[in-house]
Formats: sequence, C-alpha cells, structure tokens
Amino acid sequence: MYFQDESRFGLFTRNGKALTAKGIKPICLYHHKFESTYLFGAFSPINGDSLLLDLPNCNTDMFQIFLDELAKQNPEEYKIVILDNGAFHKAKRLLIPDNIGLIFLPPYSPELNPAEKVWWLLKKQINNKVFKTMENLQAAMEFSIADKLTSRQIKSITGYQVYLSAFRTIMNF
Repeated sequence: MYFQDESRFGLFTRNGKALTAKGIKPICLYHHKFESTYLFGAFSPINGDSLLLDLPNCNTDMFQIFLDELAKQNPEEYKIVILDNGAFHKAKRLLIPDNIGLIFLPPYSPELNPAEKVWWLLKKQINNKVFKTMENLQAAMEFSIADKLTSRQIKSITGYQVYLSAFRTIMNF
C-alpha cells in the first residue's frame, strides 16, 4: 500500500512562522521568482518504502513516468496506490502498469492523504530561506529528503491507524 501525491517547490520564498514581539511583523529575506519543480512521491506506511521523483511539470506525461518508475521498484510486489482525483491521474491515455492498482480518495479531501504530511515536513525545511537557483533548491530538498525521510519516519508520518487496520484486515483473508 502506497499513498501518492505531488507538490510544487519553487524559488518564490515560502514564509513560515517566526517568533517576534507582539505586533511586530517578522522580517526575512525574500526572493520573488516564479520558477518551480514538482516532486512526485509515493510512501508506504507498511514498510516505509518510498519513491520520490523531481519532474519539471505536473501532468499526465510526468505521472506516467512516475508510475513506470514505481512499477520497476520491487517489480514482484503488487502496489495498491491511494491518491487524489487529479485529472491527469485518470487520463484515458495513461497506461497503468500491471503491478499497480489505483484507489481514488473522495474529491476535495486532502486530509485523507498522509502524503500531504510528507510535503508539509519537507516544505517546513525550506521556509524563510532564499534559493537563487533551482540547483540550490534541489540540493536543499535532496538534503532534507535524505535527512528527514527514513523508512521509520515515513511509516510514522503516513501510518494512519484506520488505513493500517484496514490493510491488516484485508491481508488476513
């Protein structure tokens, strides 16, 4: 079982929380440039496996690349992938690999997808930081991924009890 989602990361500075005196607006460096990349990710609460791909766009072609790469990871494993209702997730020209099954969450319910918490964790690492180039941002993201996304951490973040209980019930049959 995997939870899948994608998120945009860009050079436009993300403002995070800061501690200041009451009534004082925090001051931080700021970069106003609209250049971005997309992280596609799938995370397993069962064994902590994951796949993250940095891709230039968020569309059907990129999702196909992601699915093909996910299918190659442990190819003997059948992967149940739980994801949102993005239009490109249901495109007619999409070729779902034989070892992947897609289950769609109800529309407009990001709180049901634990992958959203992974993005929150990674974006927290780049809040209030200025990246002059995409290479700098990607290096910071790679460091955060290596530092924060261990198998144990992935299981902890994505291991919603309701999903784990359902998975165990199904696997006992």
